Amino acid sequence: MTSERLTPEQTEQLEAAAFRSLMAHLRERTDVQNIDLMNLAGFCRNCLSRWYQEAAAERSIPLTQDEAREIVYGMPYSEWKAKHQK
Repeated sequence: MTSERLTPEQTEQLEAAAFRSLMAHLRERTDVQNIDLMNLAGFCRNCLSRWYQEAAAERSIPLTQDEAREIVYGMPYSEWKAKHQK
């Protein structure tokens, strides 16, 4: 099935599922540091949380930076840093 055959709803559902998989993968791969992601891919977990917050703002959904980071990291950012940041 090509993207032209997908409805907008199907596209949104698949994109959301892929994003959830990406976040789950990054939560499991705590050995991969944000600086490594930035150097290799040009984005990191903080970028994802910023994009998440920006998407919320575009939809008039109140979401703080800390809340967005907790969604992406799966825990408070300060806790993640203490446990995993080298």
